[in-house]
Amino acid sequence: MATFAPFMGRHYASQRNYDLGPEKRGNVSILSPYIRRRLVTEEEVVRAALAAHSPDEAEKYVQEVFWRTYWKGWLEHRPEVWIDYKRGRDAALASLDRRQTKAVTAAEEGRTGIECFDAWARELIETGYLHNHARMWFASIWIFTLHLPWQIGADFFLRHLLDGDPASNTLGWRWVAGLHTKGKHYAAQGWNVAKFTHQRFHPGNLNETADPLEETFDAGAVLPVRDFMPYDPARSTVLLITDEDCQPETLGLDLSTMRAIATVQTSTDRSPLPVSEGVVRFDRKALSDATARVGAGTAMTLPRGRDLVDWAARAEATQIVTAFVPQGPTRDWLNTTLPRLAEAEITLAEVQRKWDSAVWPYATAGFFKVKKKIPHLIEELQLIS
Repeated sequence: MATFAPFMGRHYASQRNYDLGPEKRGNVSILSPYIRRRLVTEEEVVRAALAAHSPDEAEKYVQEVFWRTYWKGWLEHRPEVWIDYKRGRDAALASLDRRQTKAVTAAEEGRTGIECFDAWARELIETGYLHNHARMWFASIWIFTLHLPWQIGADFFLRHLLDGDPASNTLGWRWVAGLHTKGKHYAAQGWNVAKFTHQRFHPGNLNETADPLEETFDAGAVLPVRDFMPYDPARSTVLLITDEDCQPETLGLDLSTMRAIATVQTSTDRSPLPVSEGVVRFDRKALSDATARVGAGTAMTLPRGRDLVDWAARAEATQIVTAFVPQGPTRDWLNTTLPRLAEAEITLAEVQRKWDSAVWPYATAGFFKVKKKIPHLIEELQLIS
């Protein structure tokens, strides 16, 4: 973050859309895997940008950070979209015939014959990263040129991206397909790929005039962010660190009062298919780093299943506290534990960061509503020293 802060201004604004290849990433920060797990928080990154540049100069970089928060907030207001994605993914995987299976395999292994697409598929598998513009091109080609189910493409990304985020990934694919904003889709253009890859690629066989996808699914009304139990410092408490938030020391908790600290890793819950070892390893190291920073070098790593309740009970705790867990695999896992926690009279308390509670109320429609509020949010969150 410190290294890239001098480039978060006009340099980023003018160069951010260029995918120059995996060896030339100086035009982007590549902080997303760390922000995704809050090893570095959105607030820290925006502060760094505004410390090095004026608000006008840093506008584009700051907006991109708020985009990530917008996606997460939007999905919190419409949790059925995450459920529908999983349902559609599982149905699409189950219904693949032999021809479709071969087509999906060829796409994931980079053997379609579309040079740029194949290069990005290999880069994703090898590095766990793709430039944001390449992600849009890739998704568009997957959907409109190769005519493959968008949910399987989104699953491919989530299994391999180090920064794979349920909200950004699911809604990004839906946006490309024309489902997020009805009738507005992203059709990759050969000239655009050529321009923004500095002529590395010249695809000439893309479906550039495709119509947006349609669906019968209706996300329904915008819901308030779900209720969650607040932290009660008077109760005997244990701390749970998840791979959704690996900076527990900034949650405003007195960590010295915790009876025990444990981590839980849900990397493999991203998909019913095998998840990249790179993703699993990154999550493991992130959680290890988090426990080291809170002085819990011997923190327990919880296996999956019933162990959450057993661990809290052994510590004689009546409350488990964790950072707010948004929609996604970790939330799904926690939801399965709630009945047994209730039976054991153990409360799951969540701490929501001020950043999220400030931004999410505006993440109910398109991004413009959040974008318009950014100057106000910068002031409210006191992001300029």
